[in-house]
Amino acid sequence: MGVSGSGKTTVGRLLAAELGWSFHEGDSLHPRANLEKMAAGLPLDDGDRLPWLHVLRELIDRCLASGEGAVLTCSALRRSYREILGTGRPGVALVHLQGSFEQIDRRLAARQGHFMPRSLLASQLAALEAPAEGEALSIPVDREPAEIVREIRVRLRL
Repeated sequence: MGVSGSGKTTVGRLLAAELGWSFHEGDSLHPRANLEKMAAGLPLDDGDRLPWLHVLRELIDRCLASGEGAVLTCSALRRSYREILGTGRPGVALVHLQGSFEQIDRRLAARQGHFMPRSLLASQLAALEAPAEGEALSIPVDREPAEIVREIRVRLRL
């Protein structure tokens, strides 16, 4: 989890590849209307996010039921969103990739071809309810992705 530009996709793909698990990009499961809204520079509201969060929850449920190891990326900005996703259940670990506004803004400025504009970073950070102690593994994103993945694997014993 984390705001746009925090490295969720890069780190998630690398982690999944190292573990031999499936990788699921939460952004690819947004309805077209959500993607168009964000591309237009408009932040999503709860009405936009709730159906999407339920799709993600169903994916998590299927993976747990089948015993499939998987990495799923999504912003999960609010505590209520994480409750919908069921992140506190056995078999589900939450990793929060975090960085400063300046750090993430630089990443977004360098990113090309993504639907999410830099202008929405401030609204994402404003909406972010950082996970409470023990709710998530919080990882600073000021290192190379491979180092971040190594820390995730060590701290989650994967």
